[in-house]
Amino acid sequence: MAQSDSENCCAKLANDELCCQKSKNGVLKAISPKMFPDKIYKSVQPKGEDATGMTCECGVFGAIACGDYPTQLDIAQMICLGLVALQHRGQESAGIVTSLGKCSKNFSVHKGMGMINNLFNDEAIRKLKGNLGIGHTRYSTAAASEVVNCQPFVVHTAHGALAIAHNGELVNCESLRREVLERGVGLSTHSDSELIAQSLCCAPEDVSEHDGPNWPARIRHFMTLAPLSYSLVVMHKDKIYAVRDSYGNRPLCLGKIVPVDAGHANINDQLAEGWVVSSESCGFLSIGARYVREVEPGEIIELSRNGYRTVDIVERPDYKRMAFCIFEYVYFARSDSMFEGQMVYSARLQCGRQLAREFPLDADLVSSVPESGTAAAHGYARESGLPFGEVLCKNRYVGRTFIQPSTRLRQLGVAKKFGALAQNVEGKRIVLVDDSIVRGNTIGPIIKLLRDAGATEVHIRIASPPLQYPCYMGINIPTREELIANKLNADQLADHVGADSLAYLSVEGLVKAVQMNKAHVNPLKAGYCTACLTGEYPGGLPEELSW
Repeated sequence: MAQSDSENCCAKLANDELCCQKSKNGVLKAISPKMFPDKIYKSVQPKGEDATGMTCECGVFGAIACGDYPTQLDIAQMICLGLVALQHRGQESAGIVTSLGKCSKNFSVHKGMGMINNLFNDEAIRKLKGNLGIGHTRYSTAAASEVVNCQPFVVHTAHGALAIAHNGELVNCESLRREVLERGVGLSTHSDSELIAQSLCCAPEDVSEHDGPNWPARIRHFMTLAPLSYSLVVMHKDKIYAVRDSYGNRPLCLGKIVPVDAGHANINDQLAEGWVVSSESCGFLSIGARYVREVEPGEIIELSRNGYRTVDIVERPDYKRMAFCIFEYVYFARSDSMFEGQMVYSARLQCGRQLAREFPLDADLVSSVPESGTAAAHGYARESGLPFGEVLCKNRYVGRTFIQPSTRLRQLGVAKKFGALAQNVEGKRIVLVDDSIVRGNTIGPIIKLLRDAGATEVHIRIASPPLQYPCYMGINIPTREELIANKLNADQLADHVGADSLAYLSVEGLVKAVQMNKAHVNPLKAGYCTACLTGEYPGGLPEELSW
């Protein structure tokens, strides 16, 4: 049952208001015996659960109305629909916090466990009155799947209530924790989200606040203490701040709410009824918003009833490049989202084309593991000149296989999840394209399914390089020991899963593919995080935790 605090609540910083992202029972393991033989760090694991498959941690969304208040826009409904569009980024819990924009003491809050459509019924939305608000959807990767870990969370500061929704994970959690404790501030959890809140609650020593809190200065101070990884939406009274770390590791973009009859007119000519900010742009059209641009790395944007403005930009060191998570293109983002001036679908199409160039094959048919590998499969087919056809039928009413805890259930889950289109398969040499392989548990049963349906050959092509390293910046990737690419090379894996051949896209090929259609930018400012593929972490390895 959802936890409802919809009566105007002024929440305190307490254990039940925090989203823990560091596991208290994290196991110790070596990151890379080859690169760092003497260093041991805590692995970020879900509390009380076996490590599950590769998942994105969460999505954030914010909306604010323009003009006179009370607004005619249903802000809570817009945020709810925006979160539905981000549901692929987290399916275990969600929440919305709204403000009337008049009083800094009172917010309306509703959050709980489950999918968006089950949490937010008409009654819950009606109680979320407000002219602005923020929302969050979460997949638990580093804390128990419990109500206490739902976001957004609300803290009570000397200047009123402050609501925060956070996507990412702080790599220097330990040093920031020490900095907060040295100020005499007590911490009630091991959550890095709590550290963000506490950092924002105190003004920097060199900032004067005689006329009230200087939230941009406070946010900037936090950003200098924590270089990555995060995208934040922060709400105080009548303003929302959209914040992206200076490496641009996690996505965040800005949209403009336009009149219903605006059509396809130039966005600059359209009246702004409000503004939205989101982890991805995929939900903008469904709420009558238009994509404007991405929040730049290090940028702090202030949204108010009068519009939006950049209030500060926190630069990263000159010798450091941008480190946008390349797996947003490969797997996490919805295909109709926009990153770097291009649609994710087009980048995945180019990955398939590049894969065909690197590993061509003589076959009868190109197909995909639906639906994540479909765009890449179309690209492979177009580049190779082979026909594309569907060979697998997906049961849409079966949950994701990575949610199931045991290997046996995951393997059984594949049989429940897919059926073979036997007439398309029988007697065919098939190139089957997928976006990635994590543990290698699911591809084997799929190959068997196709062979049982009459396929004479099944060749696997993966539209990304082999996953070899864990992520410490907000993505749940299993330990090195669980990643199949650290146990078997491509030929060995092909034998293991029963494929006639198996090949991965190269790291260089992946970077080339995602840059093919992107908007022109200064190459000195462009860059991607490929840490899970290469072990090269943009901010260095995370600190060993003292707790």
